[in-house]
Amino acid sequence: MGTVSPPLSKEVANNGGQWTSSKDVDPRPRNAKWWYSAFHTVTAIVGAGVLGLPYAMAYLGWGPGVVILLLSWCITLFTLWQMIQLHECIPGVRFDRYYELGQYAFGPKLGPWIVLPQQLIVQVGCDIVYMVTGGKCLKKFMELTCNDCTRLKQSYWICIFGAIHFILAQLPNFNSVAGISLAAAVMSLSYSTISWVGCVSRGRIENVSYGYKRTTPVDMMFRVFNALGEISFAFAGNGVILEIQATIPSTPEKPSKVPMWKGALTAYFITAICYFPVALIGYWAFGQDVDDNLLMALKHPEWLIAAANLMVVVHVIGSYQVYAMPVFDMLENVMVKHFDFRRGLLLRLITRTTYVGLTLFVGVTFPFFGDLLGFFGGFGFASTSYFLPCIIWLTIKKPRKFTTSWLINWACICIGMFIMFASTIGGFRNIVIDASTYRFYT
Repeated sequence: MGTVSPPLSKEVANNGGQWTSSKDVDPRPRNAKWWYSAFHTVTAIVGAGVLGLPYAMAYLGWGPGVVILLLSWCITLFTLWQMIQLHECIPGVRFDRYYELGQYAFGPKLGPWIVLPQQLIVQVGCDIVYMVTGGKCLKKFMELTCNDCTRLKQSYWICIFGAIHFILAQLPNFNSVAGISLAAAVMSLSYSTISWVGCVSRGRIENVSYGYKRTTPVDMMFRVFNALGEISFAFAGNGVILEIQATIPSTPEKPSKVPMWKGALTAYFITAICYFPVALIGYWAFGQDVDDNLLMALKHPEWLIAAANLMVVVHVIGSYQVYAMPVFDMLENVMVKHFDFRRGLLLRLITRTTYVGLTLFVGVTFPFFGDLLGFFGGFGFASTSYFLPCIIWLTIKKPRKFTTSWLINWACICIGMFIMFASTIGGFRNIVIDASTYRFYT
């Protein structure tokens, strides 16, 4: 395997590998332990998408569904390993942000245009979907626990959930949300377990069918495309992995890639015991009639389902912050560099409040949960998690043609690009169809 790499730009060389200016001193602490990376990664990966996996299985069927799940788990673990290795692929340089690695691979001008839009789609898309998920699960929790309470519109519940983030968004960095992220990781494992255990205890519905849903061939094709996007949405952690690794200390004797990989492996083990039982047992219990949010399909025991919905709320609170923190970092860097703002509470209030407000508005306006998973899963997540790390690896490491590394990377690129195009088309088409019958702000 070759090791020829592009030369560092003058800007990088003069700043010790950090893409900063004299106005932009990176404020992030670097004292995190390997278990920080583990629960941050769990919180980033295991999100709302796990509850939509049985719904994706309903369109893919047993064989293709299991194959796609396994492929996605293996491919994204492989690309996660690549990202961790590339974080310090140049001695003395740390690429703390995804777009910085893109600048090094593709050039200081072209790199951000290739990486940054896709990364922002991942992060902003996740936060929009989490707004919808948090509001829906809050509504479900209240309906299960308070039969006599006044029924509020779903839009109001999404707004209540969003109000929480106007406060939490003012926490300065990843380490300051470590407690929230840990709670979120525990909740993800808990509600995933409740979901599949609830399906086992309930048993299969009457006349359960594992055949493909009855619809027109054209509609079926687009729904399958959307299902691919839902699965890719469930494996979306690569978009923030470099930012997580940036919080870990690193020396030549103890590089950050060692504890980061330990944390990532732990996170992927937890991901497997969350995803596969939920996807397979949820589909086994409901077949083609499964809801796009598995918890919504489970009715009894009410107290346990209510608790699971509350766990989802806690989890997506943490997940929102994990995906929002790199966006906050980007926005604040822009304000510091170009508008002479000083870092502090005022800057956070302006940038972060605006961001939370925008994601809340979009989430309230377009709460199509399953379709949003497919659309964002294809448009952004498939690229940043499935094949963009492979392209960067081929560009920087330059493995010889037809070696094992070269073949694996090109296989991941082909699979990822197919998922990206197919699920983007399917998700967008389904959003258009569902929007035609939806009453906004209800």
